[in-house]
Amino acid sequence: MMKIENVTTEKSIFPAAQRNYMPLKTRISRNVIFLGLLIFALMILYPLFWMFISSFKSYQEIYSNVWALPSEWHFENYALAWEKGIQNYFLNSAYVTGFSILLTVMSGTMAAFVLSRYRNRWIDAALLFIIGGLMMNPEVALIPLFEILTFFNLIDTRWALILTYVAYRLPLTIILIRAFFITVPKELSESALIDGCSEFGIYWRIYLPLSIPIVITSVIINAFYAWNEFLFATVFINSSELKTIPSGLMVFRDALRTDWGVLLSGMVIASIPMVILLIALQKYLVRGLSEGSVKG
Repeated sequence: MMKIENVTTEKSIFPAAQRNYMPLKTRISRNVIFLGLLIFALMILYPLFWMFISSFKSYQEIYSNVWALPSEWHFENYALAWEKGIQNYFLNSAYVTGFSILLTVMSGTMAAFVLSRYRNRWIDAALLFIIGGLMMNPEVALIPLFEILTFFNLIDTRWALILTYVAYRLPLTIILIRAFFITVPKELSESALIDGCSEFGIYWRIYLPLSIPIVITSVIINAFYAWNEFLFATVFINSSELKTIPSGLMVFRDALRTDWGVLLSGMVIASIPMVILLIALQKYLVRGLSEGSVKG
């Protein structure tokens, strides 16, 4: 009995040891990759940390004690930044970003549904046209866009930015969501048709609920673009009351050249919404991109 027990314990121990064994080369490569990712994360996070810490400093301390923590925390910098213009820029960015996301995602899901459900030469031509939209550089179309918006009296309005953002973000949104819609089993839509469901009902009750991860991914991508876009926001908006965060910070910088603490406070306020959005929805971003890249 003792021999049998020894044999069984040896058989149960050695395979586990073999499974846990990792070659030295693999361990070294893993550690090198981890170290590289850690250094890359520090390169990204440290400037944000420095901006946040410096936003509580006075003008003199920012220059005299650059890398240290504030000797006196000036929380009033945030109140001053909000009162001196960041409030308007923040609300304008929220308005433009919200409407851009709403129109882009609604139009993108409907177009992706049609492109994934039907096949003919017109659908293929539309798909090629949409893919071509991914290659359009914003700087190339700046002058024609300005002329079109001037003709429709949209220059210096929020809709000049909203419609432009929707037009430039629709191709990527459609491609991502269509790739996910292709993976939806056709048996679901066929069963719904037998039960008397309309095409819009299939889109609304089947495809859209199943595509929540890729829809949230599209929301995050479009939100980052609309919130941080600078070129169109600078060219199409002239009045300071309608400027968004990126172009408004330029005016804010000129008005507060001597008060870097207040300026950095404004930059922190401008970055908070996107940081919160990414932290709250990061799992949906990774899941949506992975599921939406299976086919297409």
